[in-house]
Amino acid sequence: MTETIVLGGGCFWCTEAVFQQLRGVKQVISGYSGGQMLNPDYRSVCNGNTGHAEVIQLQFDPSQISYADLLRIHLTTHDPTTLNRQGADRGTQYRSVIFTHSTEQQATAQQVVQEMQAHFDDPIVTQIMPAEIFYPAEDYHQNYYRSNPGAGYCQAVISPKLSKARALFRDQLKI
Repeated sequence: MTETIVLGGGCFWCTEAVFQQLRGVKQVISGYSGGQMLNPDYRSVCNGNTGHAEVIQLQFDPSQISYADLLRIHLTTHDPTTLNRQGADRGTQYRSVIFTHSTEQQATAQQVVQEMQAHFDDPIVTQIMPAEIFYPAEDYHQNYYRSNPGAGYCQAVISPKLSKARALFRDQLKI
């Protein structure tokens, strides 16, 4: 039995790489959600005019990792206190967002955000919204870090993020 969670926390290459290493996460798909355009593509989302966020859709086994723990990891591995920005990436497509699939997920998301606020000096601005249509990103965005570990962006941005996640969440790793 699996559940679905859709999260946005900046560039989907980064978030995908973090969540792929977690025990109980069965599938991670990079994509787009939260906008008005049907069948968006990377170029249109990057222009910032579609309303979509870069997100990942996870299929996970709740008997191995909880929805709440996935949210804690999400809020710890990006900056949920910056509006429409993660590092050098700026625009609504890089917003921090949790798309919920049920009233239970929404309540848990609100509870976890409130709990995690104690760990941040600035207010958490992560949006919590009902799930919308999820559009998978183009094939070349899928498994980006695994396919391109030596690329400059991967070395400069994703590798340090993975090191932090591995140190903080070693109990949840697949290995």
